[in-house]
Amino acid sequence: MINELDIHQSVYRERLLEHLLIGDLLRHSWLHAGATLEVSQPSIDRSGHDVVLEANGVTRHVQLKSSSQCASTAVQKVHVGLASKPSGCVIWTRFDRKTMALGPFMFFGGEPGDPLPSLADFRIAKHTKGNAEGVKKERPNLRVVSSTKFRHVADIPSLYFALFGIEQGT
Repeated sequence: MINELDIHQSVYRERLLEHLLIGDLLRHSWLHAGATLEVSQPSIDRSGHDVVLEANGVTRHVQLKSSSQCASTAVQKVHVGLASKPSGCVIWTRFDRKTMALGPFMFFGGEPGDPLPSLADFRIAKHTKGNAEGVKKERPNLRVVSSTKFRHVADIPSLYFALFGIEQGT
């Protein structure tokens, strides 16, 4: 059942989850990685990334996705512009709807310093609603990526390592 608050406050929730994730990554950097994480956000969402994270000489252009732990979401739409960015990646945050606790995470991207895996073989996304004729037009800048192509990441230390290659405690 969809909560009425979820529908009317979806942008609020999306921003909350983004801030919680960035805060958790910053806390990890403070405690375990010499407080070296830098965070930037684009003024315009043109290339598909929501945030730029930099640490350990690795710059990550990150597209953020989220869904509750009880959601049955099986795919995400990934922007092709991420492929042209250094170490582009997608972080799919699962969260508890009652407590807003984050995790586990899903990660789609290469090793630190490597580009986003090719999106060439993924199908082109379509609009969720049809036009006046009922046709759902293609969205040429988006590809549909199955959850099976994402790597499961249990917690923030593991996510930080996937992003930057820095072990906890270093």
